[in-house]
Amino acid sequence: MRITRRLEFDAGHRIPNHDSQCRHLHGHRYALEITLSGDIITAEGASEQGMVMDFSEVRVVAQSRLVDAWDHAFLAWRGDKRVVEFLGTLPGHKTVLLEAPPTAEHLAIAAFRVLDHAYQDKYGNNLKLERVRVYETPNCWADATKGE
Repeated sequence: MRITRRLEFDAGHRIPNHDSQCRHLHGHRYALEITLSGDIITAEGASEQGMVMDFSEVRVVAQSRLVDAWDHAFLAWRGDKRVVEFLGTLPGHKTVLLEAPPTAEHLAIAAFRVLDHAYQDKYGNNLKLERVRVYETPNCWADATKGE
């Protein structure tokens, strides 16, 4: 069985080598979908009986491990030296440095890596992270799965 929880956050970024508007500093209302798979919990009387994982717990894990760090931050590529230097001049600025340009594709991969071990099989129901989908806009998204 698969379940999916959606969360949203706001963040800025730029794609420095892009040929159009995305090379400029700008922001998005991102959406993040976390898809987990596992067996339906059958333990009689358990709070999670009939579920793969409680959706509220899916949110708590993603919020604490990823969304709190990325929300209202500037997601910057370490290789974008001028922007990284500029952001460093802003005292207390919330900046997340990434190993690749912050495209939807790279954000999905980074999010998957952060969350992969966060959803542990604590229920004994073979729980595992299947996919992280990052929406950059309502019509554009990227999916990351294990091994990407």
